[in-house]
Amino acid sequence: MEVILLERISRIGQMGDTVKVKDGFARNFLLPKGKALRANEANKKKFEGQRAQLEARNLERKAEASQVAEKLDGMSFIAVRSAGETGQLYGSVSTRDIADLITAEGFSINRNQIQLNHPIKTIGVTNVAIALHPEVDVTITLNIARTADEAERQARGETLTTAEAIYGEDINENARPDAFFDPNEEGEEDDGAGETGEEVEAAGSEDEQN
Repeated sequence: MEVILLERISRIGQMGDTVKVKDGFARNFLLPKGKALRANEANKKKFEGQRAQLEARNLERKAEASQVAEKLDGMSFIAVRSAGETGQLYGSVSTRDIADLITAEGFSINRNQIQLNHPIKTIGVTNVAIALHPEVDVTITLNIARTADEAERQARGETLTTAEAIYGEDINENARPDAFFDPNEEGEEDDGAGETGEEVEAAGSEDEQN
């Protein structure tokens, strides 16, 4: 379907461009969201009549987004989630979760502005892009951890996706077999341990005679 863009759409085109897009993308997103019009003569005239107003509104929104970007860009947010020893989350962190974290800090963000291709399913520190405006993007840091303490450790560069990282670097050392034995007990005799080879042989001979 050919449409006239009413604002800049990333990787699609600029305001006023007539572009061809997939029918589903146009019907489910561009048209209902007021981001485009069907490309026909009537709509072309309509767009040209409203072009100055649309451009002015776009500049106003861009300016507002730029002000928010100055505060939001580079900020770090912590998401505490339950996870296994390997870092796999018991669930996931979605665009809605991220939007809620940012909104809780006083910013007006909705899930559609979060540029996330798929939910996050492991702990760790990752960068997430946010489209505040078609021409204004920012990047935040999302620190997903089991506890606030682990989030601090991850922020310092630690990797907490192994048992060693959770319980300490000496976990394997403590699990070695010789850690369960007392070296001072070595050499103690068990019952029969003092028999000589001759005594064992003699005992065997008696058994045969019997």
